[in-house]
Amino acid sequence: MKSLSIKKLYYSISEVSRITDLEQYVLRYWESEFELLKPAKNRAGNRIYTNRDIKLILHIKYLLRDERYTIEGAKQVLEDYTPDPDTGEQLELIDAQKPKSKIKDEQLRTDVMEVKRFLEDLLQELN
Repeated sequence: MKSLSIKKLYYSISEVSRITDLEQYVLRYWESEFELLKPAKNRAGNRIYTNRDIKLILHIKYLLRDERYTIEGAKQVLEDYTPDPDTGEQLELIDAQKPKSKIKDEQLRTDVMEVKRFLEDLLQELN
C-alpha cells in the first residue's frame, strides 16, 4: 500500500478516470475538444495529469453534466476560466465502481414488477 505522506504530482489516465468518474475515452475526447486540457506525456507517450488538469476536467464535467452546456457553450465559458492555484493536496481515487443496474432504486423496481404482473393478468383475462 502506498504511503499517504508522499503526494503524487502526476496521475495516469486510469487514475484520473477513477478520480473524476469518467471513462478514459471521454477524457481523450475532451482533450481534443478543449484547448486548455493538454496533459503532458511521459517518455512512453502516456498522458500524465496534474492536479490542475484534474480540476479543469472536473470543471468541464460540471459545465457539461450539471449546468447542461453544449461543448461549444462550455468552450466559451472556459475562455474566462482561471484555475485555482495548485495547493498540492492529494486527490483520492474512487475505489468502488458504481453498480451498473438498469433500475437502481429498489422501490422503482418493485413498482415495475407490480405493473408487469398486472399486465400479464390482464392479458390472461383477455385471452
